[in-house]
Amino acid sequence: MQILINIILTSFLYFIIIISFTNIYTPSHFFSLTHAAVITFGAYFTYMLTAQAHAPLWLAIPGAIILATAVGVSTELCIYKPLRKRGATPLIMLIASLGLYVVLQNLISMLWGDDTKSIRTWEVKVGNEFFGAYITDVQIIIIAVSLTLFVLCLLFLHYSRLGKQIQAVSSNEELANIFGINSDRVILLSFAIGSALGSIAGILVSLDTDMTPTMGFKLLLYGIVAMIIGGVGSYWGLLGGALLLATAQHLSAYYIDSKWMDAVAYIILILFLIWKPLGFSGRRLKKVEI
Repeated sequence: MQILINIILTSFLYFIIIISFTNIYTPSHFFSLTHAAVITFGAYFTYMLTAQAHAPLWLAIPGAIILATAVGVSTELCIYKPLRKRGATPLIMLIASLGLYVVLQNLISMLWGDDTKSIRTWEVKVGNEFFGAYITDVQIIIIAVSLTLFVLCLLFLHYSRLGKQIQAVSSNEELANIFGINSDRVILLSFAIGSALGSIAGILVSLDTDMTPTMGFKLLLYGIVAMIIGGVGSYWGLLGGALLLATAQHLSAYYIDSKWMDAVAYIILILFLIWKPLGFSGRRLKKVEI
């Protein structure tokens, strides 16, 4: 039961990261590695507002989400949009995002140091017993928030005007522009939504296991692996990818060693790329670029 709870918790955390990254990747068609820094900024802005500015947590969390979202939107306005206007390929965009991530990660280290920080001010408890297993209040909140975001994202994608515009730009950007959809505006709003969701993921992780300047990169890599396993284009497939990855990692940690968690994730990735490159969903997009 404890392993099952850990799998559910981890899979929902991965899923928040996946949908935050997918919201950016779907219309822009490139892997923005600076999203890892946005995830980390969500946690550190919360730390800045609580531990340094002495704001209450209920006020610090929305403020941190806004600040981290501003970082993500700024990368689109100042870096990625000018590169797109100059005809930059997805590979060039990827390399630029990697360089920008290194700059932002070092900025976080310079401002707050490389040591582990915590925003938890309450007493550490064993947790709530559930059929012989234990789950903390924070972990219950993580699962509840993840489920809520999952439902809201499904409704947003299928029923909102912006959600349909994102799908249109993802399918054919030039045709979407012909029909009066401003692709630059759609991509900018996608960066805002994805950055907000990513910062929420960073905050939730920091509430559960504290924070370090490099925490976002590992989380993003896990999210990308789960996204490839699940298949781009299906939220249910993405949820399945997150669940499979979390299950494999926790079972390997239990039966082999926790040091194998990273290796198992990339072994599964390689197997899917060889035998099922479209992931669970099996949906071939008209244009997929990395």
